[in-house]
Amino acid sequence: QVQLVESGGGLVQAGGSLRLSCAASGRTFSVSGWDMAWFRQAPGKESEFVAALGWSSGRTRYGESVEGRFTISRDNTRSALYLQMSSLKAEDTAVYYCAADFSRPGQAPPLARTAYNYWGQGTQVTVSS
Repeated sequence: QVQLVESGGGLVQAGGSLRLSCAASGRTFSVSGWDMAWFRQAPGKESEFVAALGWSSGRTRYGESVEGRFTISRDNTRSALYLQMSSLKAEDTAVYYCAADFSRPGQAPPLARTAYNYWGQGTQVTVSS
């Protein structure tokens, strides 16, 4: 089993920054060998892809609405995933979820929610305008 626990959410003013963390643990888990991603869901809206980081490909991918403002990274020694969010907007308000699944050799990390089988419980980010 793999457990993912997000932290770092909170209330921030528009234009501000916030860093989310995802702590991963489990019998066989290491961020090595796993694709990891962030998704978000705002009230009344569908889940939205935010960013992904692929282990085997080394690639990062970003959703269109966050490209240039958010940065995904990982710390292999701590089995942790991060999302640095800058220039936050009110429309970034959502619950942010960390997700993970086995890396697919040579492939970029997937964008689809259904491609990830392990999920955290989420952390609330609220951006006040």
